[in-house]
Amino acid sequence: MQPTLFQQALGAAFFRMPESLRRLHTGRGRFRYAGRATIERGSGPLARLCAWIAGLPAAGHDVATLVEFDCGPRRETWRRDFGGARMTSTLSFRDGLLRERLGPVQFRFALHANEGAIWWTVAGARLFGILPLPASMFDGVRCREYEQDDRYRFEVDAALPLAGRVIRYAGWLEPA
Repeated sequence: MQPTLFQQALGAAFFRMPESLRRLHTGRGRFRYAGRATIERGSGPLARLCAWIAGLPAAGHDVATLVEFDCGPRRETWRRDFGGARMTSTLSFRDGLLRERLGPVQFRFALHANEGAIWWTVAGARLFGILPLPASMFDGVRCREYEQDDRYRFEVDAALPLAGRVIRYAGWLEPA
């Protein structure tokens, strides 16, 4: 059986990850996770525009969260539902980087395993798949997956030059 995208990206370190992370990232086919999240949005006009373009959810506290994963050997689709606000991204793995298409932007992430967490670092991005964007533009993007109280947890914080914070969301998920 071919390794999952996250097994490919992390190599042997994947198998030292906490159980909840390994379980989520070894799933194949369609499966769902449910949980709760808190979402903060930037208030500036440029931050709001960036969030709208990317299809990011509105701010909310303790928001019901559902994620449907459709995982094949070469591609994963994540359909997130934050209290009725839907956000879909498609992931693949190529040239040692995890690629995620979110709205008109394709991000390239280097994944690192450290102290029981998976850290996502932006290594590059393209707008509409053709216009390269400098990785330094995304230095304010921080993503982490970890386990706490035997639950899968996530934190995403995205700030951009001139726009400031675009979004920050954090929460937990468990198999639905």
